[in-house]
Amino acid sequence: MKLSIGLRWLVDDVEIDARLIDLMCAIDERGSLKQAIGRVGMSYRHAWERLGRLESMLGARLVELERGRGAHLTGLGKQLVACSRDLDARLKAELLRAARVVNRSYARNAHASSDALLVCASHDFALGRLAELLPRRGGPAVELRIQGSLDALATLARRRCDIAGFHVPALPGRQPLIEPFLPLLRRRPLRLVRFADRRQGLIVASGNPAGIAALADLARLQARFVNRQAGSGTRLFFDALLASHRIRPAQINGYRHEEFTHAAVAAMIASGAADAGFGIEAAAAQHGLSFVPLASERYFLVMRENVAARPAAQMLLAALSSRWFRRIVRALPGYTEPASVELLSVQEAFVQPQP
Repeated sequence: MKLSIGLRWLVDDVEIDARLIDLMCAIDERGSLKQAIGRVGMSYRHAWERLGRLESMLGARLVELERGRGAHLTGLGKQLVACSRDLDARLKAELLRAARVVNRSYARNAHASSDALLVCASHDFALGRLAELLPRRGGPAVELRIQGSLDALATLARRRCDIAGFHVPALPGRQPLIEPFLPLLRRRPLRLVRFADRRQGLIVASGNPAGIAALADLARLQARFVNRQAGSGTRLFFDALLASHRIRPAQINGYRHEEFTHAAVAAMIASGAADAGFGIEAAAAQHGLSFVPLASERYFLVMRENVAARPAAQMLLAALSSRWFRRIVRALPGYTEPASVELLSVQEAFVQPQP
């Protein structure tokens, strides 16, 4: 892990997304919102919605769009960009120097504490709380990196992390959808632990004003949909559900609009930028949204046998059975704690259908 230091802008006490400053800099340089969005890695709708929200907070326009002339900054937008560039030029060297000092200290501490665990995992609320609280309760430090399920397993296969987290859906009346993951799980000395079961479904606006009650309603109502990124376990789950209902991706309005976490999907719906998304119930509850359950899935942690034998991994596994962690899981809407958390082989983990 490498630590860095940066500047941040706030409107009253609300922090401005740093990508918006980068976006305005790119607009100033290119004169095109589309090209600027490509440079900062945001979707068009997401960028325009975030800009609009910032302009509402400021009570003034930052970007103007003109037919035939592209995009350009207003006077206030130019002033923000100029000030940001000036501060960056004056403070960058000092911030880099300070960051190097902190990173040297971190490297010494990390070397002294070989029990730290690097976990690459699909986004999960319970896992995030575990990574945060385990060191405070005498356990090892946990560095959590959020990746799609397939990417997390690929990182583990390359031996670039200690533990991977992925989730396997269970469609009603069918075996768990383990097939996409098997090439990364076969012929390796791996051990899996059942972390939690979660409900997946449609996240919709509070009170469900659009009346979205089933998957087919997305296509029938042409609801504005926000999807998860390709390669994520949730995207694989959603695609499997579409196929089982004989719904083509092209029939979903917004199928290519992607976000990278359950929380980001819920935030888009809470902001009014989308009518529905596919994700876990806990994300809907976090934003006060309504939820239409469709199926269940099981979240697994997987590690190599030699990692499982390390004291740090043993402490993490012990925490999964602790009262304090089970209280965390039970408090999350749509979550169910596993009956046991023993280490399993790949074959043992998937010999029985998921509930």
